[in-house]
Amino acid sequence: MTNTTVAKKDIQKLQRAIVDGLEDVKAQDIQVFDTEHLSALFERVIIASGTSNRQTKALAASVRDAVRDAGFPKPRVEGETNGEWIIVDCGQAVVHVMQPNFRQYYNLEELWGEKPVRLKFGAVKPTEKELVAPVKAAKKVVELEGSLKRSNAAKKGVAEAFPSKAQVKKTLAAKSAAAKAPAKRTAVKKAPARTTAVVAEQKAVVKVALKKVIVNAPVKSAAKKTEAKAPAKVAAKKTPAKKTAVRKA
Repeated sequence: MTNTTVAKKDIQKLQRAIVDGLEDVKAQDIQVFDTEHLSALFERVIIASGTSNRQTKALAASVRDAVRDAGFPKPRVEGETNGEWIIVDCGQAVVHVMQPNFRQYYNLEELWGEKPVRLKFGAVKPTEKELVAPVKAAKKVVELEGSLKRSNAAKKGVAEAFPSKAQVKKTLAAKSAAAKAPAKRTAVKKAPARTTAVVAEQKAVVKVALKKVIVNAPVKSAAKKTEAKAPAKVAAKKTPAKKTAVRKA
């Protein structure tokens, strides 16, 4: 990229920033002229009108801020005291902010207006209100969606609490059909059949147990009787014989 193309891009960027700054404060009749062939000091002359001293001062301040925000050096401003004709020196471009009667009297367009530059006007930067407006609109949309959901839920709750006649008939028909339907029989699980071998083994065990009870029962009773009689005989042996008293005549 050559130096000439870089310089052209810089001047285009600078004039765009100046025009944007003027449009931000509603400047009237903005004119841009190419003065590269007329002066070696600057390449653009931009003329705009303000209806009052207050507006011309605001236009000059807006241009100064826009040029500085675009990355260029801070412009030099002259004529802010009275506000009738303010000159903003931006280096490669000079801006004349004038009131209509001063602009008509000095007629700078005749001096610098051989090569007018065509620009797309109206590309005003959005204000804070315009930036906030989409956010507010989005919030309203979200609130409306939430209210619709809540209303639908409320309608659904009302419909469930107070069903229509068709719904009542439908539920009654379903209940009657369920009552008439035959009850399902639950399958009872049968115990597994015992084999003959297991039955025979259990019977043998029972017989052996009965024999033991029958055989051992008398033996135990006899033993108990002998144990009961034995202490009585021993006690009889130990007790001395009672002496009979001899009565004297």
